[in-house]
Amino acid sequence: MARITFANPPVNLFAGETVLRLIEIVAELATDPDIPVVLFDSATPDFFYNHFDLAAADFPAPEDPNAVPAWTNLVLELSRAPYITIAAIRGRTRGGENELALALDLRYASREKAIFGQPEVGSGLLPGGGGTERLPRAIGRDRALEAILTSDDYDADTAERWGWITRALPDSELDAFVGTVTARVASFDRTALASAKTQINRASLSPDADLVAAYGEFTRSLTLPGFLTRAVGTQAVVEQAGIDFEYRLGHYLGIANRQH
Repeated sequence: MARITFANPPVNLFAGETVLRLIEIVAELATDPDIPVVLFDSATPDFFYNHFDLAAADFPAPEDPNAVPAWTNLVLELSRAPYITIAAIRGRTRGGENELALALDLRYASREKAIFGQPEVGSGLLPGGGGTERLPRAIGRDRALEAILTSDDYDADTAERWGWITRALPDSELDAFVGTVTARVASFDRTALASAKTQINRASLSPDADLVAAYGEFTRSLTLPGFLTRAVGTQAVVEQAGIDFEYRLGHYLGIANRQH
């Protein structure tokens, strides 16, 4: 088993360099026949994999203009990796990093501490890494519309009931449960695991081209007036709320838009 632990305190924002490094790690692990399971967790209290830091989400331009964008490449490669990916989720998991969690195979969350959200629309943006493709397949069209259009935060009990995550557990039981599942799956034949995953992917995942198109729509939304005008108001709310903005992102997005 391998473990990928993300630590970018205080609030675990993602940057472009994080994505590029994860792409390298995902590819390296794919070539190791002794790795049947990869566990994803966080070392930052109250935050699992938080949303992108838009000021640091720049990716180098690919040499091939037809190449799959880096962010799209990461979530696609995670979904088809020849090992099983398991998340132990404590804390906030939003935006692009909720999309990363959706790309993992099994998502176990702390009932008391996990929060989920897809907040792009509240900022005048569009999801760009599978939120509009994978979330509806997990929780249904109407619930995905509510989550994405309201840009609100959702607790682990709701996420479990809707099918957003695999299971919610009391925080005191999360590590032991994930450890048991991980050890059990890791004891099985890697080829059988990967083949079963491929079959389920074939029945459940959206076409790769849909995620490529979604990323293009996300990048276009970064230039639209709806985002550019709201960015100023949101920044003012961020400066006033401080770190509490990240703790209650859905709440503060509503305030920022009412002030717009």
